Amino acid sequence: MPIGFPTFLLIGGVLAVVFLVIGFVLSMNDSRKLVDERLNRYLEEEKPESQAKPQRAVLTEWVNKRVEKSTFGERIARELARADLKLKPGEYIALYVIAIVGVGMIAFLLGGREPLSAIIGGVIGAFLPGSYVRSQQAKRLKRFNDQLPDMLSLMVNGLRAGFSTMQAMEAVSREMPPPISDEFRRVVQEMQLGVPMEKALANLLRRIPSEDLDFVVTSINVQREVGGNLAEIMDIISYTIRERIRIKGEIQVLTAQVRYSGKILSLMPIGLLLILYFLNRDYIMDMFKPDPTCGIIALSVAGLLIVIGYTVMNKIAQIEV
Repeated sequence: MPIGFPTFLLIGGVLAVVFLVIGFVLSMNDSRKLVDERLNRYLEEEKPESQAKPQRAVLTEWVNKRVEKSTFGERIARELARADLKLKPGEYIALYVIAIVGVGMIAFLLGGREPLSAIIGGVIGAFLPGSYVRSQQAKRLKRFNDQLPDMLSLMVNGLRAGFSTMQAMEAVSREMPPPISDEFRRVVQEMQLGVPMEKALANLLRRIPSEDLDFVVTSINVQREVGGNLAEIMDIISYTIRERIRIKGEIQVLTAQVRYSGKILSLMPIGLLLILYFLNRDYIMDMFKPDPTCGIIALSVAGLLIVIGYTVMNKIAQIEV
């Protein structure tokens, strides 16, 4: 029995989504850091054959070469580094296209093979990779900020024991767990390659956009310029950061209801509209009959009100510490 065109589309959509999931899983389970791979190009070390660079698809390499030279590729690489995803810009773009095509095909079949269904699925698929990357960035930044006070305590003890600033950072890269150990290992490697400490710390701050880390970097740079007891300065900063984390935790608890209410109330109308469209499309399409202008205006006003309401509730829940 020959395979029909809808069945072929369904199989293609499912395979695309499977490849998307496999790509993300491989990116999370890859033991080799992309940052270390790039730094090791400049290190004069003999690499065993087991650590040789894996072969990549010709198409992926072609896309990487074209994308990495552009500002767009640099921005993608920076975002992937902040999320600690072992993907190159070309690979991320490939996953992005797979998500759009795969989800679009599935929505096309579930929506009665209507072009509008494919467009809706494509839009949803376009948001999935970016949402995943932002989620990983937020989780990694939170882990980094939580580890920062312990890192400062370790550096303070090292400085008081007679370590230099670089030796104290190297101790952090050995003793602390990821992600803070990975980031300070890169700082040490950059300084070993001849990068000035100010530049290496500026690169660290660009990869980890943390306000608490900004205090630490500023204190190290100021101490190098004007002198002073760095251990005492870091001890004070460590206490300040611990108090900020404690206050932020209390604020998160007090504002949890407002934040989650804003998300749920904002997503509920959109989710209900999509569910009704795929389950009973004729009921939804009655909004656009006989003149589609009224339906378009109603949806536009509803979307604008949702955005305004979500923004206002977020502003209420955002308290600067």
